[in-house]
Amino acid sequence: MDWLKILIAVVVSIAATSLVFILIQKYREKSAETKIGSANKEAARILDEAMNQAETKKKAAILEAKDEIHKQRTEMERELRERRTEIQRQERRLIQKEEALDKKSDNLEKKEDVLNEKIKNADDRLAEVEQIKRSQFEMLERISGYTKDQARDYLLKSLESELTHEKALKILENEQKTREESDNMAREIIATAIQRCAADHSAEATVSVVDLPNDEMKGRIIGREGRNIRTLEQITGVDLIIDDTPETITVSSFDPVRREVARLTLEKLIVDGRIHPARIEEMYEKSKKEVEATIKQTGEHALIEVGLNGIHPEIVKLLGRLKYRTSYGQNVLNHSLEVAYLAGLMASELGTDVKLAKRAGLLHDIGKALDHEFDGSHIALGYEFAKKYKENEQVLHAIQAHHGDVEAKTITACLVQAADAISAARPGARRENIQNYIKRLEKLEEIATSFEGVDRSFAIQAGREVRIMVKPELVSDDKMVLMARDIAKKIEEELEYPGQIKVNMIRESRAMDYAK
Repeated sequence: MDWLKILIAVVVSIAATSLVFILIQKYREKSAETKIGSANKEAARILDEAMNQAETKKKAAILEAKDEIHKQRTEMERELRERRTEIQRQERRLIQKEEALDKKSDNLEKKEDVLNEKIKNADDRLAEVEQIKRSQFEMLERISGYTKDQARDYLLKSLESELTHEKALKILENEQKTREESDNMAREIIATAIQRCAADHSAEATVSVVDLPNDEMKGRIIGREGRNIRTLEQITGVDLIIDDTPETITVSSFDPVRREVARLTLEKLIVDGRIHPARIEEMYEKSKKEVEATIKQTGEHALIEVGLNGIHPEIVKLLGRLKYRTSYGQNVLNHSLEVAYLAGLMASELGTDVKLAKRAGLLHDIGKALDHEFDGSHIALGYEFAKKYKENEQVLHAIQAHHGDVEAKTITACLVQAADAISAARPGARRENIQNYIKRLEKLEEIATSFEGVDRSFAIQAGREVRIMVKPELVSDDKMVLMARDIAKKIEEELEYPGQIKVNMIRESRAMDYAK
């Protein structure tokens, strides 16, 4: 029973539960249908709104596109109108230009007609003038008695005379102006160089004097039957002069190096006291080596003084030999150093290569170290020696041109010429042989009198000026200017002289009559 009740209770519970489940399920279905209906309504509403918005945007876009099209059409129409206006303006300008060209063409045609008429008239008048000219020439020939060619020759001769006068005046004016300017500049440069290079001068001779401790030493130097003095003279190549002068022996030679070696040999023998041929030879060799070493040191010292380098050792030795060489009593090495200083100073004033000017100045007289051993002038010897050791071309040219043997073509050569003249022309720098001096003055007067129309000439102021008297009937004032120039050129070509020579022309006319 209990079991049945339980079964019934279970069945009733299951049935109640099923009923509740069914009711719940139906409620859910009904709720879902309600929600689906609401959702469908919302979806329909959203779709309607979207369609409305899309339609609105479509209409707005269409309106905007129509506005843009309208604007572009308006812009294109405006540009089209502007271009049309510009084309019309260009057409009007072209029409105006064509009209102007037509007018100009008409005017040119009219002017051409007028010009042709004038040319025709001018040709007619020219023919008439030629006819009148011929008739006048014929009349002039009859009146003057000259033919056409004779009259032309006469006019050309008159014109030539007038041109000679004008040319002389122009030359004189230009020469005076150029001379004043160049003289002032050159004087300033040279004066500056001389002030900055002040050198002492002392004339040197071709003899050396050796002092003896007593007169007995003379006999020992002469030796038995003169064997010592003969050996000395034979080995050294000098002349020993033993005269009445107490306690001195004179060493004479034109080769300064030999003279120096002989002097040192004598001094060593006197100090040593043993004087015989073998000892003489020994002392000679020692003295010779000492002089050679001195020559090398002197050349190197000269380069250091001037501030140069890169000179071949053989040329350096020749520079040292110049210490024992003199020219008119002036030491050649000192002269070369002074020329190097002066050329360098003037080069610095002119803004040119100072080292090149110094090099050329130092080596310009290098040939004087060779002219006792080889034939030829010191210029030719110096040029060949320097060329042998690959010296600079401008230096070689300066060596050739420093005495005017060849024309100076570089500034360096001109500076060396000027520096050489300054060094040689200083008072006391050189002494000149009186015979050479007289010959130079005579040659100067001879050159002056060799010109036609010169009456007399006088060399004055120690050869610094030549005064020339001309014949007034042969030389006019105009020709005198040209003649002075020609004489100066001939003096430059044929005469060697320091400094410059003034050519002074004098023309004197006198008129005389007698009162009776």
